[in-house]
Amino acid sequence: MKVIQCWDDGLLDDIRLVEIFRHYGAKATFCLNPGLYKQERSLGWMHGDKEVWRLSLNELGHVYKGFDIASHSMTHPCLTDLPIDRLWWEINESKTMLESIFNRAVSGFCYPFNAYNNIIKEEVRSAGYVWARGGADTGNIISLDDLFDLRPSCHFLSENFLKIFHQARDQNGIFFFWGHSYELMTENMWNKFRKTIEMMATDPEIEWCNISELIHHVQSSE
Repeated sequence: MKVIQCWDDGLLDDIRLVEIFRHYGAKATFCLNPGLYKQERSLGWMHGDKEVWRLSLNELGHVYKGFDIASHSMTHPCLTDLPIDRLWWEINESKTMLESIFNRAVSGFCYPFNAYNNIIKEEVRSAGYVWARGGADTGNIISLDDLFDLRPSCHFLSENFLKIFHQARDQNGIFFFWGHSYELMTENMWNKFRKTIEMMATDPEIEWCNISELIHHVQSSE
């Protein structure tokens, strides 16, 4: 069974998240908006009473070292609202900028707000990406039928998380969850999530896999 996970927006809480993943050898894909980073850490928005901070531009390479990186567009707009020239910039320039920051290819894209259509999918494909994530959670093991419409099994806080996980395990399928690190609001939530990652990491039937290497494996075996 393969487990893949995807985390959005490139936030300060990701530092704590990657520490957990490194400790347990858990692979992950992080979806970033390079046009929103500044030279210093910056306040993004409020999530309830919690301030959500973005990392600084200079921190990205160190924080995400060893992890898969995907584009989440330059500035996280609703892509379906954009004129074609702005759409091109959000999709193409984010790839160029992330590849410059990390000095490696960026092959994945995550549609902001899950807003996309066939025109946007084709623009993402034409930009040189090989996969894109979006759409409603499936509530099931995932399908790789359309690599530009990859839909996760569930959000990491879903009440059905463990049910879907065990279903995927029983079927030797692919379990795909996603989220934002800022959604971990309390120490209890962090501890519970850490135990979940530990449970997966100590299961001999589980293979951690990031999305890009999973897609590469599928394509190379065809």
